[in-house]
Amino acid sequence: MQDPDFAEIVGLICKEDPRFDRKAYDFIRLGLDHAVKEMKKKDSTRVGKSRHVSGQELLEGLRVYALEQYGPLAKTVLNSWGVTRCSDFGDIVFNLIEYNVFSKTESDRREDFADLYSFDEAFVKPFLPSKTRQGPSGAEAVASS
Repeated sequence: MQDPDFAEIVGLICKEDPRFDRKAYDFIRLGLDHAVKEMKKKDSTRVGKSRHVSGQELLEGLRVYALEQYGPLAKTVLNSWGVTRCSDFGDIVFNLIEYNVFSKTESDRREDFADLYSFDEAFVKPFLPSKTRQGPSGAEAVASS
């Protein structure tokens, strides 16, 4: 179930900035939680201590989370919410920062979310066949039965 305060804040944000669907904000929040959990697993020396997540770490965490949640449909789902590139994730994060839902450090900037990866590379390429069979003319060969 969604936190009513979060839902209200997202409603206000979406009125001011209608570029992104409300679901994109939920995804960012859940993706951040997922990224933090994964970072804690990797860095067991920091048990119980919270650690700030950089823009690049969050982008990587969101990439992994989207692939886990939506598989080959990840790009389609994100695009349906108005999210088409990494900097869109940054815009959503900074909208949440402006409403004090997320916090930032002095060094955090929107530019941290500059296109670390293309959505095709991140969400389409992992599901493409590893090798396309080529015929002698360079055209894709079709197997005959």
